[in-house]
Amino acid sequence: MQDLLTVTGLVLKAEPIGEYDKRVVLLTRERGKLAAFARGARKQSSRLLAPSCPFSFGRFSLYVGRNSYTLAEASISNYFEALRQDYEGACVGMYFLEICDYCSRENNDEKELLRLLYQSLRALTAASIPKDLVRCIFEIRTVVVNGEFPGIPEQASLLDSTAYAVSYITSSPVEKLYTFTVSPQVLAELKKLAAFYRKRFLNEPFRSLQILEELQSLG
Repeated sequence: MQDLLTVTGLVLKAEPIGEYDKRVVLLTRERGKLAAFARGARKQSSRLLAPSCPFSFGRFSLYVGRNSYTLAEASISNYFEALRQDYEGACVGMYFLEICDYCSRENNDEKELLRLLYQSLRALTAASIPKDLVRCIFEIRTVVVNGEFPGIPEQASLLDSTAYAVSYITSSPVEKLYTFTVSPQVLAELKKLAAFYRKRFLNEPFRSLQILEELQSLG
């Protein structure tokens, strides 16, 4: 009998395998990032069809093979349905998933990254905070979680409110990150800072970011 491993996590991506299967990548509290096969998950009748889609958060039971995992059961507590009905929100959310896939590793302690991702996706579904601000906060805090935050660049000339916002973003509990808004001037400075950190520490050609920027240029 195969060993069964139960983890709490969120689906970062899902890829078709063969005619009916999927390969899913999970960011988990217990094992960091891991990949698993979801047999028959592309069949409309499969109980794994919805749980194996990106954004699905919950408990996943996996069979542990010699060289791979196989998804056996899933109990999803949040599908983030609101993102699926909001094209811009979904694009930003997919960008967050792609960053987490890039930053995380198997068997690493990724609990803080998972908490950040979950709270950030929740913030994207709230009308009270602009998506551009959610994105700035997520990008800056991800650099902090990775242990690479260098502080505010010496050459940056920022408003006091912007400097305070950066201090709050880098030091507050994750659960309190998305409890404030800023003026347009502060948001503009945060965007420049977030872009600076992203290019320095997350310098990848993220496909979802390209789509997002194309979408925003049309707006």
